Amino acid sequence: MLGLPDALGRSPDQPLRLLGLGAHADDLEIGAGGTVLCLLAERRHVVVRWVVLAGGGTPREAEARAAAAAFLEGAAEVEVEIARFQDGYFPFDGAAVKDHFERSLKGFEPHLVLTHRRDDRHQDHRLVSDLTWNTFRGGASIAEYEIPKWDGDLGRANAYVRLDDSTARRKADLLAAHFPSQHAKAWYDAETFRALMRLRGVECASRFAEAFVCRKLVW
Repeated sequence: MLGLPDALGRSPDQPLRLLGLGAHADDLEIGAGGTVLCLLAERRHVVVRWVVLAGGGTPREAEARAAAAAFLEGAAEVEVEIARFQDGYFPFDGAAVKDHFERSLKGFEPHLVLTHRRDDRHQDHRLVSDLTWNTFRGGASIAEYEIPKWDGDLGRANAYVRLDDSTARRKADLLAAHFPSQHAKAWYDAETFRALMRLRGVECASRFAEAFVCRKLVW
């Protein structure tokens, strides 16, 4: 098991370029919101590019932007992008999504990329993960986060970020506050988010944690 922040190979005083990739509004916050809160609390100069690939031009864009502002408070620089690819159709629009990665994202040259798990059963999530590896297969560390869902596809993690009680609570509170469109979903509540963080905490001898699959860490 690896502690993700310690494995970055960069001291808290060094600049860190963080790229967050989510297929939909709330994906990044569910999968890695606590980790982002920790990184920004511990590091002085984090430059963030925060990319949500669906929801642009819809009511979900406002949710995504408000949530990003809350989770990314304290970052040295922030660029938020909400693209307009159609939810549920990413594999069928694969060429256009790939072009977006190559033309708009590749030049950022991140130290750390947060992206979806390759084994996620949601078709949009899988494509984002595959394109992440295609685009950033050079010098970036890539951490694949998890999303609880109907499919029951949670897997075995190999990297953990321990979260204290206040960070876990803040993550759950921000998810509730900034994504009201999701409240009608039976699984979308603080109990779900805290339960997953609690189980992942058990795995790394902590009260709460977020878990990732890290196939590449670059020191």
